[in-house]
Parts: sequence; structure tokens; C-alpha cells
Amino acid sequence: MKIRNYYWLTIGLILLDQLSKIFVANSIEFGAIIVVNDFFSWHHLRNYGAAFSFLAEQGGWQRYFFATISLLVSGWLLIWMHKTKPSEKYKLLALSLILAGAIGNLIDRIAYGFVIDFIDLHYQNFYWPVFNGADIFISIGIFLLIIVDWKKI
Repeated sequence: MKIRNYYWLTIGLILLDQLSKIFVANSIEFGAIIVVNDFFSWHHLRNYGAAFSFLAEQGGWQRYFFATISLLVSGWLLIWMHKTKPSEKYKLLALSLILAGAIGNLIDRIAYGFVIDFIDLHYQNFYWPVFNGADIFISIGIFLLIIVDWKKI
């Protein structure tokens, strides 16, 4: 697959992430929880920090800090993708996923000052921090990148 197809994949994933967040923002009241089953709920939250709400309560400066970091990482990922051989399809897929997630959350930070989170996984009294599609893309991309490097596939 040509590298430009991975750029198109990235754009598609960004759109998917943004459309899911728009849907949640327009259809689930902020703070509301819709229980789907014993393990999964929709929970509309605003994350002013980074992963696991890191630095969320810092008064606002973190918005610009995390937006700047996301912008720099996105630029670095674009350069890395451009320098990656088309034959390294799993690495390009991983980089596309990470880039899509970084840009998806960057758009939220710039537009709203926070990231819209809504996927709530839980079991009995254990609750994983609420997350979104962009977070899933980043996590899968990093996992895939580790496997690619480890297995040299």
C-alpha cells in the first residue's frame, strides 16, 4: 500500500473520532451515565488533563502544554511516516493510528480546552478511567509499534 493511503486512513480515523465525540456531546448530557451492561457504560466527561486525567486540576495552563506536545508529536509522526518504507506496512499502520489519536485529541483541546471522553469500562467496583476513540487508536498504535519493533515484522 502506498504511504498516501496511510495518510487517508489517518484522516478517516480522525473523522471517526470527531464524529463520535460530536454525537456524544449532542446526545448525552454532560456527566450522564448510560449503563449498557455490567462491564460497559457511556459516560460523557470532559478531561482537562492527559491520560488518566493527569494534570487535569492545574488551572488551565495544561491546555496549551498538552496541545503543544500533541502538535510536536504529530509533526514528528508525520516525518517518521514519510521516512518509513512502504513495505513496512505494520509500522505505517501503527504510526497512522497514533497520529490519528494525537490529532483527534488535539482538535478537542484547541476547540474546547478539554478532551471529550465517553467510554466507561468497569467490573464490580473496578472502574477503568473513561476514554475515547482517539485514546483507543493511540493505545493500539503503540502496542502494534512495540510488536513490530520486537518481532521485526
